[in-house]
Amino acid sequence: MLTIAGILIAVAIIIAIDVPVLLRKKLHKELWLFSFLLCLGTVLGIVQALHIQIANPMDWLIMVYKPVADLVETWLK
Repeated sequence: MLTIAGILIAVAIIIAIDVPVLLRKKLHKELWLFSFLLCLGTVLGIVQALHIQIANPMDWLIMVYKPVADLVETWLK
């Protein structure tokens, strides 16, 4: 629980530093991207702090391309 509190405090500090600058410069697209990436990183950090297993993106790629690779391999033999 202390780890999650630390993550949230770090996120609050990052927001306090970066968001006013983005708003002052009227960089709205950058603010949306910044917000999305910060939320994604926060969620992943909290999930890791709670020791929850999440799927590795490489596993998804292997699942998609393995049948294709096997098919090509049988054609080449």
